[in-house]
This record gives sequence, structure tokens and C-alpha cells, in this order.
Amino acid sequence: MLLTREEQTHDFGGARFDLDRDRDVLSWIFSQFLFGEVTGVQVGSWLAQAPDFEAAQFLARQANEEMAHVKLFLRVLRALDAKPKPPHRALRFLATDFAGGTYLEHTALEMALGEGFVLMAIYALIDTLPESEARNLLIGLSRQEEGHVTFGEEQTIRGLRRDPSRGRHLLGLALVSVLGIGQLARWVRKRYGSHEVLSQMPAFLRAATRAAELRLRRIGVLDRPLEAIPGGERAALMAGSVARRYGRAMNPFRPKPAPLTETYLRDPELRARLEGSAPARLR
Repeated sequence: MLLTREEQTHDFGGARFDLDRDRDVLSWIFSQFLFGEVTGVQVGSWLAQAPDFEAAQFLARQANEEMAHVKLFLRVLRALDAKPKPPHRALRFLATDFAGGTYLEHTALEMALGEGFVLMAIYALIDTLPESEARNLLIGLSRQEEGHVTFGEEQTIRGLRRDPSRGRHLLGLALVSVLGIGQLARWVRKRYGSHEVLSQMPAFLRAATRAAELRLRRIGVLDRPLEAIPGGERAALMAGSVARRYGRAMNPFRPKPAPLTETYLRDPELRARLEGSAPARLR
């Protein structure tokens, strides 16, 4: 990843969850993860738009990993003797209604930025849960999430190299995502503000926003600190990006990206496999 573990970590000052005392709040938290993983399974829909065979292989593997993550969180909820709870409206919006409409939007918003937020939340749970099966499962899951974030970062960098003008559009959408995460964090603090861990949501949100800013700068979407963007410019960026995002989706004459079947013969990996080895004789 472009960020270290330390750059994606908030210090909770020794605050901890208790698996028995916090059964209700933990079941809500893991239910949000469960919803996110179910939406992650839909990554398979991007296979047709993968820019090359290597990306298609990764997306196919990721879809399978997301299915395994669904089972993991069901296992955690079962261990808590809890039933899944509905997702918060901000999470539902970010993961479904505001999902990327193009491959570049998907890799930037959902994978680099969105899964980056998820990864920080997983790190936070690893740091605040007691030794348990749930914590061990999250440690294993975090390694796969790191791979997803890395893929999103790399694909976004490649996409912006091909078309740097898309950076401002992605920035506008990213600013909307940060607002959505802020709404979720404020609701958590309002609902569970007396909890020693969750009462720190404002500070955790600031840490998550700083990490998102670092990521946006390192992938080439942001060229200055977020605080240096005037409020009016932010509003214009968000409004313009949202209008393009949904206006494009409603345009019946919009050009469609070439599917993998039209591009695979030019794929560098496949050509390397052909040109880099001696001809094999069929038996």
C-alpha cells in the first residue's frame, strides 16, 4: 500500500471492547461489515471492464475473497449469538447508491478510498478487541483487505496516467465520500458516546480523513491539503462530479468501454506468455 500501518492507525489510549459487555454494539459493528462484504461480492460485475487480463484475475479472486468474508462475519455474529442488523443509511448510500459508475471511479472510490476506510476500521478493532477468535479472524482478513486497497491504488494511478483530467472528477466524488463517513461516525458517537472506544469517534474520524488525504495525494487525485481547498470550491467540485456521475448514467447514448474480449489479444501479460516461452508440442 501507499500508506503504512502507522499512518492508518489511531491511538485509542488503551481503551478496549469487552466481548460480553459490548455484545450489542459489536453485533451492530460486525453487521455493518457484513453488509459491506456483500456489496464487495458485486466486484465480479467489473470483470467485463477490466483493462487487462491481470486486473481480471485479481477481480475474480477478490470476488471469491469477499464471499469468504461474508462467511467470516456470519461466523463472528454467530459466536456473539447475534442476528445481523440493518446497515446505516450512510453506509448503504456509499456502498450501493454512490458506487462507481466507471472502472476508474470503482478503483478510486470503492477500492482505494472506500476499502481504505474499512481497513482503518479493521485495524481499530484489532487494536481494541481482546485476544479472541474474532480478533484473530480480523487479522487474517486485514491482509486481504490490504491487497484490495493496493490494487485500487495501482489501478487508479494507471488510469490517471492515461487521462490525468479525471483527477478533479474523482476528487469531487471523494469529498462526498468523506462527508458520508463523517455522518456515520457522528451517528456512532451519538448512539454509543458513553463507550470508552466509540466516544473517540471524532478523533478517529480526523485520523481517517488524514489517511484518506494522504492516499488521495499519493495516487495523484489531490495536489494540496484538503484544508487549503476553500468551501466554495469544495461545493462546486462535489456538485460537478455528482452531476457528471449520474448524468452519464442516465445518458442512453454514452459510449461503453471495450470488454475484455475485445482487448485481450493486446494484453501485455498474455503476449509475454506467448513470446517468452518456447513453443510447446501437444501430445
